[in-house]
Amino acid sequence: MTAFVLYAAPGTCARVPMIALEEAEQDFEVRVVRFMKGEHRSPAYLALNPKGKVPLLVADGEPLSENVAILLYLGDRFPGLLPRTQNERERLRIVEDLCFHSATLHPIVTRIRMSGFFVDGAEAQKSLHAKAVEAMRPNTALVEARLKGGRWWYGETWSCLDAYFFWVWFRVTGAGFPAQHYPACADHARRMAQRPAVQRALAREAEMERQLESEGLAFRPPDPPAKVE
Repeated sequence: MTAFVLYAAPGTCARVPMIALEEAEQDFEVRVVRFMKGEHRSPAYLALNPKGKVPLLVADGEPLSENVAILLYLGDRFPGLLPRTQNERERLRIVEDLCFHSATLHPIVTRIRMSGFFVDGAEAQKSLHAKAVEAMRPNTALVEARLKGGRWWYGETWSCLDAYFFWVWFRVTGAGFPAQHYPACADHARRMAQRPAVQRALAREAEMERQLESEGLAFRPPDPPAKVE
C-alpha cells in the first residue's frame, strides 16, 4: 500500500501536488474523482473532504485538502520542494507566496476559464471574463517581473511555487489571456514542461482524461470568449 493517495481530476489544480510528488520521487496512487458523475458530492468522498473539491491528499491514512496545506506538508517532509527557512519570518514569506497563488490568482483563473459557473447568459459571461482578464493583468505583471530575475520563482532554485504558477498559466492562456505580453512567464512554462517530473505528472493526467473519455464522463468546459489583446 502506498503512503500517498491523491484524489484528482484532469485539468484541475490537483496537477500542482501531483508535480510535487513526482519531483519528490514518491510512490503515490492517483484516484480520479468523476465530477460529471457527482462523485465529489458522494457520501464516501465527502467523508474525506466535506468541501467536495480536489485536490485531496491522503497521507498515511489522514486526509488533507487545500493546496497551501498540502504543499506545506510535502515541503516539510521532502527537501527540495520548498526553500529551507532559518526563522519564522522566512517561513511566512513562503506562506505568503502560496496564498498569493491560492487566494489571489486562483479565483481569478476560475472566472477567466469558467465564467459560466458564476453568471448566466452570454453577455454576462463575456463581461465577467473581460473583468477577470483585467484583474489578472497586474498580478501577472508581478510574476513577470519576478521571473525576469531568475529561472524560477525563487531565482535559480525550483520549488512547488513553480508548479502552482505553471498550472495558473496553463489555465489562463487556454482561455484567451494575452500571453504575448508576458514572455518571462511563457519561458517559465516552457522550462517547466521540460522537467521529467512534470512530464510524468502530465502523462498521469492524460491517462485520467482517457479513462474518463472511455466512460463518457470527460468534462468539457465551454469555450471562453475571444482572445483578449
